[in-house]
Amino acid sequence: MELSIIIVNYRSPKYIINCIQSALECNAGNPFEWIVVDNASGDDSRALITQKYPFVKWIDMNYNAGFARANNEGIRQSSGHVVLLLNPDTIVQNNALERCFRKFISTNDVACGVQLLNLDGTAQISGNFFMKGGINHLLALPYWGNFLRSIAFAFNTKKPNVLNASSEEKVDWISGAFLMVKKSAIEKAGMMDEDFFLYAEEIEWCSRLKKIGSLSIYGEIKMIHLLGETIKDATGTDDKTYFNLFDKKGLQLLVSNHVRIRKQFGVFWFFVQLLNCSFGVPVFFFCSFIDHLIHMQNPFADWKRIKGLAINMFEVWKLSPTILRNRPHFYKIL
Repeated sequence: MELSIIIVNYRSPKYIINCIQSALECNAGNPFEWIVVDNASGDDSRALITQKYPFVKWIDMNYNAGFARANNEGIRQSSGHVVLLLNPDTIVQNNALERCFRKFISTNDVACGVQLLNLDGTAQISGNFFMKGGINHLLALPYWGNFLRSIAFAFNTKKPNVLNASSEEKVDWISGAFLMVKKSAIEKAGMMDEDFFLYAEEIEWCSRLKKIGSLSIYGEIKMIHLLGETIKDATGTDDKTYFNLFDKKGLQLLVSNHVRIRKQFGVFWFFVQLLNCSFGVPVFFFCSFIDHLIHMQNPFADWKRIKGLAINMFEVWKLSPTILRNRPHFYKIL
């Protein structure tokens, strides 16, 4: 096998079946190695997937290991010299897998992605650029994030992502929904950091891969990504974005982002992030109160979200000594 495709499963059999089926419809010869790594789903995922597709290599983690650890195990047990980390909620079209693979191995890129699309065909952010200290994470904060965004626009700050890639765009990091990597690069940069449970792990990994070589988005190759569907089903949340900082999923986002910033940018930028996120709580309360009064609405309409953000930031502060020490620790919240 030249290409090994790794899909992490957590109670997502219907998406994986649809994903593999869409790939087979493009390329009935099935020239790839398909690996499904199961994070202790505790359901009938294995029977449903392997009965329909006996060629799938099934790996049981026997606990909910998250994204990085499960993918790492898939990489260890893969036979291809190129690996593709692929989300369950993706749909292959126009033979995208083989086209991407053939182009990738003809370049000096160490990692690549494709242009991801929403189900309606609109572009989805697939490639991104690093912002100093990871300050783009602050944009998710209500009101305070908008204020910081306006300052960035005033200074003509480069946008942190590529919304719609041209034929080829060099980027700093690639969405983990479709991330193809050469094993020769992994041998130099290392595997994904297993401190992460979910979110930000591919960003930190790409920061190390980029020290080895270039990363590209091949914009002429497109895949459908049902953004957030698998995590939505797994956690029961209706929010599929990365702007929800108010519940348990939001706490996982906050913790993972702070861990990533500590690892990639160091202690100073970790505190910049921590203090800004903490300052965002009273800003959210004050601005929301005034905003709703001006519009003659209930001034406490956002109280539940304000409380959720405050509780989550308290939990991040409790974890801060561990994050600062930067020693192995599994940051699993969900």
